[in-house]
Amino acid sequence: MQIKLNIVVGAVAALLSGAAMSQDLIVKIGHVGPTSGAIAHLGKDNELGARLAIEELNAKGVMIGGKKAKFELLAEDDAGDPKQGTAAAQKLVDSKVNGVVGHLNSGTSIPASKVYSDAGIPQISPSATNPKFTRNGYKTTFRVVADDVHLGGTLGKYSVAQLKGKSIAVIDDRTAYGQGVADEFEKGVKGAGGKVVGREFTNDKATDFTAILTSLKAKKPDVVFFGGMDAVAGPMLRQMKQLGIEAKFMGGDGICTGELPKLAAGTMGDGQVVCAEAGGVEGEAKKSMDEFRAKFKSKYNVDVQIYAPYVYDAVNVMVDAMKRANSADPAKYLPALAKTTGYKGVTGTITFDEKGDIKNGALTLYTYKGGNREQLAVVR
Repeated sequence: MQIKLNIVVGAVAALLSGAAMSQDLIVKIGHVGPTSGAIAHLGKDNELGARLAIEELNAKGVMIGGKKAKFELLAEDDAGDPKQGTAAAQKLVDSKVNGVVGHLNSGTSIPASKVYSDAGIPQISPSATNPKFTRNGYKTTFRVVADDVHLGGTLGKYSVAQLKGKSIAVIDDRTAYGQGVADEFEKGVKGAGGKVVGREFTNDKATDFTAILTSLKAKKPDVVFFGGMDAVAGPMLRQMKQLGIEAKFMGGDGICTGELPKLAAGTMGDGQVVCAEAGGVEGEAKKSMDEFRAKFKSKYNVDVQIYAPYVYDAVNVMVDAMKRANSADPAKYLPALAKTTGYKGVTGTITFDEKGDIKNGALTLYTYKGGNREQLAVVR
């Protein structure tokens, strides 16, 4: 009789344990970035930032609405292609994700934002800088970095005021990001009294720039700005060297990566390249960023490329809104997300404005010496 009683008690305990486990709140967070193609190193960097955040949240035992939350990352590859980006977005919507962090590129983030808006799913981009991303009136769209108006304009002014550029050439890759940041750079140059002597364009998959560089060489530029990504900037720097163009080379966050010196294959002179990351911390806040980079390197045995910390913060800001709203239901925590104020992240303080842009977004200017990226200044 005692044996039967023990069996019954054990069965009841197992059922109760299973019931307790089933009461865990499953929270699905999507991440999209180009984990294949020429800028896969940047997409993988972003994805690892998301994975680190998810792992730490699960270890903390976060409670949302009285239930222990179990976070799951649903990662998709958009290859930096707008069509693949919207397909990835729809796949995440169909999977009923609670929120999305991504995409990396403006060209994929902008069309995907409509898919998420139509489904009522919050989206935080850690790196899309084209102003249009938050200008479509979607209540679900946010970003944790400054936009190209600030980034491109600041670089344009810097090229005239600090680099003393007299004749400045501009090249872009015709993507939403590349053309957008180049346009803002050109406005910044002209606003600072500088002269743009030539404007050329290529595409984001090009490898031969001989024609456009030869055309620009005849105009004797002392600064060449490229709106695009490091996978194109590296070969462009090599060909500038081959053609004897000794101009300073500038670009936005797309080229401001740890991979650029490798892609340029040793052709970059010390201080030749000046670029900007659409974010930045200084003073005491720099400690948290340095600690993040060390933790990231220890866990994954790779250095942060550029935006992994911003992905990490984006995931945590989203979850913070869920905690404040006591719900992971997108419709319920979205208002709390929009009211995010003074969140202390590893990338600085995050407060969203009425468009979903970060308030007082910073820029960090960098150059390269000895193949390593060195900080020049943080600008707000």
